[in-house]
Amino acid sequence: MSEEWAPKGVDPTVPNPARVYDYLLGGKDNFKADRDVAEGVLRVLPETRQATRMYRRMVGRFVEYLVGQGVRQFLDLGSGLPTHQNVHEVAPPDARVVYVDNDPVVCTHGRALLAEPDRVVMVEADARDVDGILIEARKHLDLEQPVAVLMLFLLHFVPDEQDPYAMVAAYRDALVPGSYLVISHTAGDTDPERMGRLVDNYRQTGTPFRPRSAAEIMPFFGDFELIPPGLANGVTHEWPFGDEQDTMFWDEKWSKLSYSGIARKP
Repeated sequence: MSEEWAPKGVDPTVPNPARVYDYLLGGKDNFKADRDVAEGVLRVLPETRQATRMYRRMVGRFVEYLVGQGVRQFLDLGSGLPTHQNVHEVAPPDARVVYVDNDPVVCTHGRALLAEPDRVVMVEADARDVDGILIEARKHLDLEQPVAVLMLFLLHFVPDEQDPYAMVAAYRDALVPGSYLVISHTAGDTDPERMGRLVDNYRQTGTPFRPRSAAEIMPFFGDFELIPPGLANGVTHEWPFGDEQDTMFWDEKWSKLSYSGIARKP
């Protein structure tokens, strides 16, 4: 995407995680600054492109599992573009989905892609604005009924000084029993040398990036009950709701780049 198409108020020279992710998926809704960051990531972790595409399959598996538990409401924070295998495509027609992203480019294109505003909406907001997002969410979701909150590869962009634990706790507190929290987070303890280089790459762009260890990620779930196998490395084949096709795509070298977990509010 040419920089001249940047919406008013968007600086195309400043990279954005959602547009970096779009580039890694092979999308075109990104600028040179985003591509430069992505190429820096690939120099450190060449397997990232393959892993990113596998993680899209993982989103579908998460949603299928949650739908099987009776969930029909989804709040997807830091969603990026609603691309292939996203929540609204996997969820049944009676489900309601609220996507949230803070990038105007992503939100503009996202709204253009979504054809069912009574069922699926895109909200332009920062995930750290919990109160504001909950106000918007209540316009489309019934928070007196179970909701699945998705934080997929979001929290590693919230540095410690911005207190991501308090942010996640505020979302947990807003949910009723039977709701779910899904987190995927870059691992900081499985390949510390390369992750350190990746942090340096993001630091050069001014984008915060904070991989975390399993012990640091676990507190995000609070007193929610983790679904077996708990906080796990890798992709969907490790969960009982994966399938043989997922296993075919699995690769040891990039399966340990992240942790994921699904937890239920008792």
